[in-house]
Amino acid sequence: MRGLWLLQKDKKLDSKKLKILFVSSEVDGLVKTGGLADVAKSLPQALIEKGHDVRVVMPFYSTINNRDQAQWVKQAQLPSFSGSPVVDYQIYKTHSGVVPVYAIAKDEYYARPQIYAENNQGYSDNGARFAFLSCAALDCAKQIDFKPDIVHCNDWHAGLVPLLLKNRYWNDPFFNQAKSIITIHNAIFQGICPSDQVYLIPEIYTKYLVQIEETYGWINFLKAGAIFADMINAVSPNYANELLTPEGGCGLDPILRQRHADFAGIVNGCDYSDWNAQVDPYLPAHYNSNPKSFLSGKALCKQVLQKQLHLPKKEVPLYGMVCRLTEQKGVHLLISILDRFLLNDVHLVIEGTGDPILAQQLTTIALRHPQKMKFIDRYDNKLAHLIEAASDFFMMPSVFEPCGLNQLYSMAYGTLPIVRAVGGLQDTVVDYDWDKENATGFVFSDIDAMDFLAKLQRALILYLQDPDEFHRIQQQAMHQKFYWSDVAEKYLALYFK
Repeated sequence: MRGLWLLQKDKKLDSKKLKILFVSSEVDGLVKTGGLADVAKSLPQALIEKGHDVRVVMPFYSTINNRDQAQWVKQAQLPSFSGSPVVDYQIYKTHSGVVPVYAIAKDEYYARPQIYAENNQGYSDNGARFAFLSCAALDCAKQIDFKPDIVHCNDWHAGLVPLLLKNRYWNDPFFNQAKSIITIHNAIFQGICPSDQVYLIPEIYTKYLVQIEETYGWINFLKAGAIFADMINAVSPNYANELLTPEGGCGLDPILRQRHADFAGIVNGCDYSDWNAQVDPYLPAHYNSNPKSFLSGKALCKQVLQKQLHLPKKEVPLYGMVCRLTEQKGVHLLISILDRFLLNDVHLVIEGTGDPILAQQLTTIALRHPQKMKFIDRYDNKLAHLIEAASDFFMMPSVFEPCGLNQLYSMAYGTLPIVRAVGGLQDTVVDYDWDKENATGFVFSDIDAMDFLAKLQRALILYLQDPDEFHRIQQQAMHQKFYWSDVAEKYLALYFK
């Protein structure tokens, strides 16, 4: 009987329509540096499509797309709390797709050339900038009269919001029923800043400094979120498990182990309205998983990419890569074996920006192999789509990867990912040699360049020796679906919990 009661209770909860305040530092369609922006657009959109009322709050950066078209909502004032200064700010409204976005304008903090950093150096006052976002996001909800059931915080930038709900607003009728969740997109970035930058939240100094202090005089925003949020989740189940270990937890593992019952992992979805070989406007040919359509479409995409990048027009396996140039993405592993791998009759295309040292090393290697390798030291969205469609294999040798999106894009285009067994890559890609029947790519285990090289060679052998089997795996990968609607159901389960 108790189980039946629980089932009925769950059905009753499931029919409730929630008001969800989604706090993020970036949103795809407006401003984007990584996967956080994709989630901040796609998850709210999927929740809205299920009938829930979602409002996103983010900074009104000077670099936001179509900034001049945003609607001014009102002049607002962040009131004083426990002696904190009164702060004026403005609220603007815009949209990312169907998602309503309320942008917090404060030129002192957000009128800058970039959103986090310049010349690979984070802004020195990032603590103050995002402490203000945490305060203003909740004040904005009151200003627009949006009383949330759930406040969904994303990464360290919104890490102080749960602390504010539990302290500043615990007895406020507007918020005292609201529950908070924080999603950890990448725990290596924790928002560690001088404690004097959070002067808008004096409660920290009087009550919570010891709990969220990193070292003397420095506080940790993400730690605050992990301590005070009602629920915590990571962006894949395997990444959640990694965060519970000293090796993968980046110092948060003791807190996350203590809160294990409130901690979950949910794989991100893929936005198939943007990444769909059948309708992609950036491709010279559209195709689906039908063998004739598939082979002809990918072949034409490869020929166009070869011509565009001045590679010889020939039928050889094409290995692609689109990523930020960082050690996290395993670029250093690739660099160390590239000359050896390029002894094979292959083409290799890499697009990305980041560490100038890694970029220079890739440029030098490409100059040594002009008929086999091209490196594009920039990000071009149209080219990224063409690389995904034209490639036979997509390389992701990440040292760590909370979820990863490019492996999902690759599979959607029938391009086999070659990934390391880490984080969300392990959750989403099935290795050919582990499970031939269900394989969707190739997976290696260790942070070892020679292991990566061996897997690149293994993929090459399958391509050359068994084309029919290779095409079967490609089409099987293309049939995998990671719908945001399914992801939204899992988040709703957390919200109702």
